[in-house]
Amino acid sequence: MKKYLIILFIVILSIFGCSQKAGTITTIKFWAMGNEGEMVTQLIPEFERKNPDIHVVVQQIPWTAAHEKMLTAFAGGSLPDVFQMGNTWIPEFTVLNSLEPLEPFVKTSSTVQLTDYFGGVLKSNIIDSILYGIPWYVDTRVIFYRKDLLRNAGFKEPPKTWDEVLRICEVMQRQAKEKGITRYPIFLPTNEWVPAIALGMQSGGKFLKNNMTKGNFSGPEFTKAFHMLATFYSKKNSPSGMQLITNMYNSFSEGLIAMYITGPWNIGEFSRRIAPELQNEWMTAPLPSMDSTYPGNSLPLGTSLVISRISKHKEAAWKFIEFLASCEQSVSFYKITGNLPPRKSAWTDSSLANNKYIHAFHQQLERVEPLPQVAEWEQIVIRLQIYVEYIATQTMTVDVALKKFDAEVDQILEKRRWLIEKQMKQ
Repeated sequence: MKKYLIILFIVILSIFGCSQKAGTITTIKFWAMGNEGEMVTQLIPEFERKNPDIHVVVQQIPWTAAHEKMLTAFAGGSLPDVFQMGNTWIPEFTVLNSLEPLEPFVKTSSTVQLTDYFGGVLKSNIIDSILYGIPWYVDTRVIFYRKDLLRNAGFKEPPKTWDEVLRICEVMQRQAKEKGITRYPIFLPTNEWVPAIALGMQSGGKFLKNNMTKGNFSGPEFTKAFHMLATFYSKKNSPSGMQLITNMYNSFSEGLIAMYITGPWNIGEFSRRIAPELQNEWMTAPLPSMDSTYPGNSLPLGTSLVISRISKHKEAAWKFIEFLASCEQSVSFYKITGNLPPRKSAWTDSSLANNKYIHAFHQQLERVEPLPQVAEWEQIVIRLQIYVEYIATQTMTVDVALKKFDAEVDQILEKRRWLIEKQMKQ
């Protein structure tokens, strides 16, 4: 009997001990989008090993559903502790008062050093002088080009200015005509807004005016940029319809297109899908400029890590952000995803330093400027794509298209305009 009592006592102590141990573990929820939601799970065991009192539950969300799911979660008071957020979404969610300011955490952190981040990218996370996000990975746009086709046109280096791009196009078009073939020297897809915005940015255009409550796309700077864009379509330097390029990688291999503005994910795609005999004939370069300053400005895209304002585990959530934001984990994440690190110090790692295609992105990230920090920006650029197509197909003139577009932007910004006018009267 005594033996059984001892065993029972040990079992009770064991259960009690396990219960106590379980009670000290903090569980945080992390929402990550698309491929990152799957890949980040490879890093979680190391974090939990270093932080045995924190357990991370990852939920993978498709990018196509992410925005709506976040808004639904906000409305229902069920946002996760930590979540990944596209940089262009941050202004919208700060308006909703759903994000926790991170400056107090950064001040006591020995891991997150803001001076180590690319300046233009970091600015995208600061709204009204308040830091709301820590860059997780960065994205910008550069030119992918066929070295041999440029060389055959008499150009040993990639273009430094947009005027030079036009000269390259002119030579390539003449050569194509002599050979009786079709060639689009530069591919500027009408269903992408980035080239138009980059040109407008380089022209010095302020996309919005009156305290960012009205459109300014019909202003002289953006009008100049759009006339430049229209030239590429009117001279057949770029296809005016997406149906003309059914497979971009095949078109690039076949020489149908020679230059293309795109992002870092295409380094891997080009390495796999461009014809093997052409693998030494493609390269990347920063964007040309509208003036003599090279590289020209590009956009700071990518995603950041944020903490929900309603989280009950903000300290644990911050520890997780610190872990993912460390230089070591930034490099690890790059190695498993190809996503570019936001920290300058990470770029000294051999995996990046020895990748010849990456160098252009590093140069470009030093020349990026934040986009207008308004909640409606996503809606605006989606509508811009429609007007790019109008210009490309010559359905509208540049001046008419931009005036009509500004009228649409004014409608999109109507609520913002009303709120600011109301604040000014108070």
